[in-house]
Amino acid sequence: MIIDSFPDRTIQIEGEEYLYFGGTSYLGMATNNEFQKILISSLKKWGSAYGSSRNSNVKLSIYQKFEEEFSRFVNSESTLAISSGMLAGKYTIDHLSKAIKTFYHFPNTHPAILSINSTPLFINGKLHHSLLNNYPEDIVISADAILSSEIEPTSFDFLDQISSNKKITLIIDESHSLGIIGENGKGIFNSIDPSKIYRKIMISSLGKALGLSFGIISSDKEFIIELKCESFFVASSATNPAFLETYIRAQNLYELQREKLQLNLNFVNINLDSNIKYKYDSKYPVIYSNDDSIYSTLLEKKIIISKFKYPTYTGYLNRIVITANHTQKDLKKLISILNNNYEK
Repeated sequence: MIIDSFPDRTIQIEGEEYLYFGGTSYLGMATNNEFQKILISSLKKWGSAYGSSRNSNVKLSIYQKFEEEFSRFVNSESTLAISSGMLAGKYTIDHLSKAIKTFYHFPNTHPAILSINSTPLFINGKLHHSLLNNYPEDIVISADAILSSEIEPTSFDFLDQISSNKKITLIIDESHSLGIIGENGKGIFNSIDPSKIYRKIMISSLGKALGLSFGIISSDKEFIIELKCESFFVASSATNPAFLETYIRAQNLYELQREKLQLNLNFVNINLDSNIKYKYDSKYPVIYSNDDSIYSTLLEKKIIISKFKYPTYTGYLNRIVITANHTQKDLKKLISILNNNYEK
């Protein structure tokens, strides 16, 4: 379906109003009036775009200010702002591929951090045998902080099993966790034991929970300096500076929306019955269903959810997304249908 306005908690289809439980605007920032005011003010200060290289002789102070502040937030040494999360992932993979030839990926890893020559991390449920031998080598392991069909963060306990002779670079995609998972929404990057790995890299889009169209790469200073020297970065136009300003100025608003979201998640957790047809956790704003009929069932009740074919999955994803903007009335209607086992 094609619509003519951005969907919030409701969506207009051919003149009729439906409840909308889809998308990725978990904190509801995209349609938040106060957030839009900050964004408009930032646009007036920094302009609608900055079509210049970050290495130009004229540099905008907001880039350094944002990157230092974001690094403190996620407890990383350094950060680089990139125009999108997808590009941040591809840029990171391409750079690492110049020196490292062996890549592994967690099941269903997002294409942004998936090397074309990557090998599955697990074979028949067991860690790949090549990771257990004593052959010394540099390797890259890619994983999403939370998979597109899961409700809990990825476990990295498998790192304990890998041979100590492997020099591990770990790439974590925080696009669906940043802003909502971890302390103050900082994700899981800092919670992963650094003693098991040589280098830890976080990439993420800010276009989901945080409502801004750009991406980041966070890691140690040496790695970020390497990226800044790449011709790809030098020749690229910079990330929109107004988005960086908005992120910095919206911190109190992000916290307020996180609190609203958690109240909604707690309400769902209290009132939603257990059912094998769906999975839910009160710390994450998505209900997943393994029943493909749920889309049509909810549509008949004037509720629209996300249903699409994901590149790294065989079937359709049925995502029921709860946002900070949903009302208890919205949630009650959804829960009533789910608790009745999708019966009309």
